[in-house]
Amino acid sequence: MMQAYEYRVIPAPKRGLKGKGVGSATEDRFAFALQEAMNTLGAAGWDYVRADTLPCEERQGLTGRTTAYHNLLVFRRALPLVAQAAPPQIFAPPAIGAVGGTAPVPAFLSAPGPAFLSAPMPAAGAGPALQLANPLPPAPPLGPADRVAAE
Repeated sequence: MMQAYEYRVIPAPKRGLKGKGVGSATEDRFAFALQEAMNTLGAAGWDYVRADTLPCEERQGLTGRTTAYHNLLVFRRALPLVAQAAPPQIFAPPAIGAVGGTAPVPAFLSAPGPAFLSAPMPAAGAGPALQLANPLPPAPPLGPADRVAAE
């Protein structure tokens, strides 16, 4: 059995947080904000995987677009193991009316159908040719440039 995971991606903090025992330096506060996010998700069973910076196309004004880059934190946690069932076996049904077939013939197949289903089909080539209700118009004649290309 192979272990399966579910993932959670959150935006990385953009600003630091004040906290007890945290210095006043920007990097200390930022590290504390990151630590809080990671500990909160870790308590819920999420394991930190990595941080990514990915592009995202955003609107700018009415019709403009610009690309912004966002920092993301990726977490994962294991899904419960599920025993893999054997793939379903597909058997062909016995042919209807086959000798030794075990399936009875359904009533709707043995009942007489509408007359148009039981009418004999005309032989190929017998009768008038098929006429379309709206035949396509003839192709326009070739112009001088088309004649040169076709030759």
